[in-house]
Amino acid sequence: MIKLATETDAAFASLFEEMKAKGASAFREAAWESFSRMGLPNRRVESWHYTDLKAALAKPAPIAPGVGGAPPIARTQDTIRLVTLDGAFRPDLSDLAGLPQGVKAQPLRDALAQGAPGLMALIASADVQADDAMVALNAALMQDGVVLRIPAGVTVAKPIELTNLVSGETAQSSFSRSLIIVGKDAKATIVESAGALGPGPAQDNQALILRLALGATVDLVTHATGKSDALVRVMSLIAHLDAGATLASYALLEGAGLLRRQIFARLDGEQAKVSLNGATLARGRQHVDTTLVVDHALPHGASRERFRYILDEQGTGVFQGKVVVRPHAQKTDGAMQSKALLLTDGATMNNKPELEIFADDVQCGHGATCGRLDRDQLFYLMARGVPRREAESLLIEGFANEAFSGLENLALLEFLSARVSAWLAGRSA
Repeated sequence: MIKLATETDAAFASLFEEMKAKGASAFREAAWESFSRMGLPNRRVESWHYTDLKAALAKPAPIAPGVGGAPPIARTQDTIRLVTLDGAFRPDLSDLAGLPQGVKAQPLRDALAQGAPGLMALIASADVQADDAMVALNAALMQDGVVLRIPAGVTVAKPIELTNLVSGETAQSSFSRSLIIVGKDAKATIVESAGALGPGPAQDNQALILRLALGATVDLVTHATGKSDALVRVMSLIAHLDAGATLASYALLEGAGLLRRQIFARLDGEQAKVSLNGATLARGRQHVDTTLVVDHALPHGASRERFRYILDEQGTGVFQGKVVVRPHAQKTDGAMQSKALLLTDGATMNNKPELEIFADDVQCGHGATCGRLDRDQLFYLMARGVPRREAESLLIEGFANEAFSGLENLALLEFLSARVSAWLAGRSA
């Protein structure tokens, strides 16, 4: 019997009692025990040292009912959209008819009700891989999401967008979980979009599980934003790559309150490749945290991590990156880089790159920098008649867009660049 120590623990326990009868009871029970053992993360937990989630979630909000009308949702790019609103998958807002032949999407709640052993095993293995309190809490309280299956050999020409929204009108929490299974030699572009329709103090915990079979290729484009500094959002990506699989991830995180994106990528096959890239924009007192673990389990794997931070006013950025090379993962090639631009004296950046290498024939390195805009570059532009604010914006845009340089989808690349430009246009004088 687990003893609850605080009102916060009791509040989460009440939410679990509400959700434990909604399918996958054994899995939920195991996840709840795992969360109860670890507890809500605080600064004493090494991987959460720079993000005090325990303080941010001191008063857990009730779970969103996940019902309602069809609010207007702006379409920002040409994608096949699958929408989850307040933790509930919404077929009425989704483009299910637009899915290519053979590609199947199913609400997670239906999959949990059916309880197929193979599917439940895929979901459960992701939690073991992450071994994180917020991933465990997501599993214990998951409301809904999408199970997307892309068959072997299929190339999906049009990006598929998983849109996760919170209505944001009142203080409520949502827990969504999606699973994407990509078959052998299949190829797809996935867009992960997280936003808020209103300015309320929402608490959002979402997880995306990627299972890439032999030779599968996925480009993942993530965009997260919000409308309230009271928004608390945790986004977890758990990726498992078989031999020869390739994952290229590009993320744009626009701060809204407290945002943490955590990535757990395991390269479980020879010659698997993962590239993780991202740009973070934060102002006011926004706090944006990217924490990742890349686990090389077998030989000839390759990983690249490249992140850019632009921090204004009292914005805070966090980058924690760990690359683990197991004893059998000889010939691993890894490189990790984090760079931050501090636009004001009040901005703060926390960098913590790590390497754990247990093999002797590898090539791995990491680097981190933090500084201001280059004065010489500013002078060069201003000397040629470019006003200072415009010169600053040009340099900042170029710095941020470095994180997206490998993205081949031009429409998505233009969308990310436009979001950076819009954010810069909102800078205070």
